Amino acid sequence: MVGNGKDRERGVAAALDELRQADVVAFGGVGIAGTVLPVTEAYRRVEAALGDGPENLRGQLERLLDEGTPAGRVYAATLLERVDPAAGRAAWTALRDDPAEFGTFIGCVMGRSTLREYASERLAAA
Repeated sequence: MVGNGKDRERGVAAALDELRQADVVAFGGVGIAGTVLPVTEAYRRVEAALGDGPENLRGQLERLLDEGTPAGRVYAATLLERVDPAAGRAAWTALRDDPAEFGTFIGCVMGRSTLREYASERLAAA
């Protein structure tokens, strides 16, 4: 059982890499079949790891916020918001002026958004 912790760490690291390269934001299944995308699985893996100690992941989430694709930055801000609502709000505020685009999926509907639009919606909902 010694390897379980290392395996989990490697899995979370791989999930963070997947999020860093994400080109679409999808929090649930997509399409008629409700297919779960690899990026959604990666998000869920990191989200689950937050339950083991969010302090361990906070620095990595902040790096993802700085280094990720626009979609990766959305995932980072969403996860930071779970760790620390004030940090999440600060992340959304920082993204509010960014015009970068990314793909979205909500069920069967594929769309596009900008960080500006997405962040403004998240801040308005808070």
